[in-house]
Amino acid sequence: MHLEDRIKNGMTFYEHGHTDPIDIEQEKELEAQRRHCKEVMFDYNNTRPSENVKKKEILKGILGHCTDRVFIESPVHMSYGNHVHLGDQFYTNFNLVIIDDMDVYIGNQVMIGPNVTICTTGHPVYPLYREMGAHYSLPIHIGNKVWIGANSVVLPGVTIGENSVIGAGSIVTRDIPANVVAVGNPCRVIREITERDREYYFRDMKVDFPYTLREEG
Repeated sequence: MHLEDRIKNGMTFYEHGHTDPIDIEQEKELEAQRRHCKEVMFDYNNTRPSENVKKKEILKGILGHCTDRVFIESPVHMSYGNHVHLGDQFYTNFNLVIIDDMDVYIGNQVMIGPNVTICTTGHPVYPLYREMGAHYSLPIHIGNKVWIGANSVVLPGVTIGENSVIGAGSIVTRDIPANVVAVGNPCRVIREITERDREYYFRDMKVDFPYTLREEG
């Protein structure tokens, strides 16, 4: 099995040092894609805050999927970019890092706080394999209306269900179901999202603005 197939199938792989002609060619192609993404990220991160049209054009040119209603604060860093699929009304604060050796699927109306890392790639625990430069990559799925708090890390193969909240500083090592609040290292569910959350926005602080009464559609 060749390099690209090994990556797609979640198997261990090496980025460099292949001897098979097909693997060598694929290695060169992947290296060129990573280099191109770094150049594009540099361009994006050096646009002026007022250049919103240019920012969106850059994102549409590199991402696997992106709508017009996406806003990514600079700086942002990705490995390939074309493996990142963003839903509508996506927002992320400063310093998002996406290691997208494998696909990352993010739903609609997702919010991400500052200094968040989404990483599809890991290394085997056994030291000899790391000495050999072994990697593995597994896809990440983040559902609609998820909120990921500041300084969180989402690790390979994780799925986060729709509407869920990941508390700041969490390390998400396993799947999180829909409609829950989860926090910690490792990240664990601490409670469900309930009707009380419709009435109170923070501890005992009550929601008082009228448009919260709008029926959700």
